Amino acid sequence: MRIVISIILAVVLGVALGQWARAHGEAAWIMEGGYRHPATGEFCCGPADCFVVPSANVEPQEDGGWKILNPQERIPRSEVQPSEDGRFWRCQRPDGKRRCFFAPPGVS
Repeated sequence: MRIVISIILAVVLGVALGQWARAHGEAAWIMEGGYRHPATGEFCCGPADCFVVPSANVEPQEDGGWKILNPQERIPRSEVQPSEDGRFWRCQRPDGKRRCFFAPPGVS
């Protein structure tokens, strides 16, 4: 009986941990890459901190930074990191303030 209970608990725990690990979805590369904010050093991403910013909602700035159009936000060049999947990403803290911003390399 103990063996059966142990097996059931192991399966339940494995499924729960597997769901947590996959909960990050498309932004998993940010978490797995260990990306950090260039100035503060804090990690960019947790399980629900990063989202895609549609390319129609960003525009390049003359100094190499980017501007998110809605809601308006300016990201200085020093805080822009290269996106591994070719999309724009914004990671934020629980209060909504930006942690990190990723832009496709070579796009301007």
